[in-house]
Amino acid sequence: MKKLLLTVFLLSSGYFAKAQQYAMFGTRTMFDAFENVSQKSFTLDSSRKFSSNFFLPNFGANAANIGESEYAIRKLTQEGVNDTRRLTLGTGAINHFFLNSNVYVATVRMFKSYKYQKEVGLAWQVRVDSHIDYTNETLAIFDNLDRLSQVEQTNGILNNKGYQQSYHQFSFTYRENYNKRLAFGIKASLLSGILYNNLNIVKSNLYIEPDGSQMLLGVNGTYQANFTDTEEIGKRSFLPTFKNPGLSLSLGTNYTTKNGIFIMANVKDLGFIWWRSGTQENIIRDPAKVIILNDESVNINQSIRDIFLAGQNGKFVAPTNAKIDTYVSRQFGFYKPALVASKNLFYKGGDVALVNTFIYRNLAASVTPLYNFNNIFMVGLQGKYQTPNFEIFGGTDNMFSSISYARGLYSSTADAGSGPNGASFYMGIGIKFGNVVNHPQFSDTMPGINDQQEGSFFKNLFSIFKRK
Repeated sequence: MKKLLLTVFLLSSGYFAKAQQYAMFGTRTMFDAFENVSQKSFTLDSSRKFSSNFFLPNFGANAANIGESEYAIRKLTQEGVNDTRRLTLGTGAINHFFLNSNVYVATVRMFKSYKYQKEVGLAWQVRVDSHIDYTNETLAIFDNLDRLSQVEQTNGILNNKGYQQSYHQFSFTYRENYNKRLAFGIKASLLSGILYNNLNIVKSNLYIEPDGSQMLLGVNGTYQANFTDTEEIGKRSFLPTFKNPGLSLSLGTNYTTKNGIFIMANVKDLGFIWWRSGTQENIIRDPAKVIILNDESVNINQSIRDIFLAGQNGKFVAPTNAKIDTYVSRQFGFYKPALVASKNLFYKGGDVALVNTFIYRNLAASVTPLYNFNNIFMVGLQGKYQTPNFEIFGGTDNMFSSISYARGLYSSTADAGSGPNGASFYMGIGIKFGNVVNHPQFSDTMPGINDQQEGSFFKNLFSIFKRK
């Protein structure tokens, strides 16, 4: 009985890749330069010509759950007990779950030209985007089906919706200084889709016979996926085959005022994936499906899956989770405050963060209060060690919830912590190598000293529009 609607829950859940790591903005690290494409990451007379992560860890993950289910989720994840007795049933109350990740598998970056401070880079990322809105009843049905049989109002109690999209991202980045204060950057990416599913139940009804012999389940909505059974998902599913291709583009600029205020703006990952391999679309119109509960020969989970997986093969296009963000900062000695605002363009979500960074020589620590537009307040903490040729950092976007969750796991109790569930962690390493990028007067091998024929890419581009 506890697994009755397991499929419904799994189909609408997933991972939500949107880890921002706002404390890394403005740091001029390799991570900062790949995420904020107008940023430079090399320092003249100090940095070496190339940088890479050499397949060393460079990733971020962030999870959050908010709603009436907070204690039940804490009980389930920290004690391993599915106890939904505290949940209010029959109201269709909605909970929100998010989980995001961004993994840089491999990166390499090169200082190309002295004259315009040109930098080019290549990166291989694995990203996942998802968001689920689910009802109390969807979670309670894992616990005890008998509780739902006592609910008088069952219309709409299974109205769940959510999406999940994961993909490989192979990127080329280019940035240059337009002049001493203004810089531009671009990131062009080729995408390879991994997994996609999108569920939207707009109407639902559940009725269970008092004797528990059978159930009537009615569901209206839509479902899209690039797989028909979770058993199809294996190691090969995560290889970049480009059977589900896509493209994305990021554009960025930054400007430093005369009084030292640094302003940066980006449009990130504006693109799409064409899901065409193994895909299906299903418009669900099932007013009442009878499912026998007391017959051991009946596979209840398969009966539920059949409702969603009885669609037609069909190709479709899904947008990537593009966003627009702005960053403003100014350094006052050892203290550097910054304000960040980020908003998703096509999906729910966005953040406003105040990054407070304290710097001592090569060490830096940041405290970041953050408000997520999904009504979640978080406080981040980060530590960083950075020299011109080496950088290592680690932190969390949700310090208190992460500590609370770790305590709960260690003590196996749901009483550790309160409020929204959450956990977050990120870290990264970057290493520079090769010749030192010196000023022309100190080096005979400085790249880009005679950069006269190629010139500025963005100046040439803007001059085309001026002539028109």
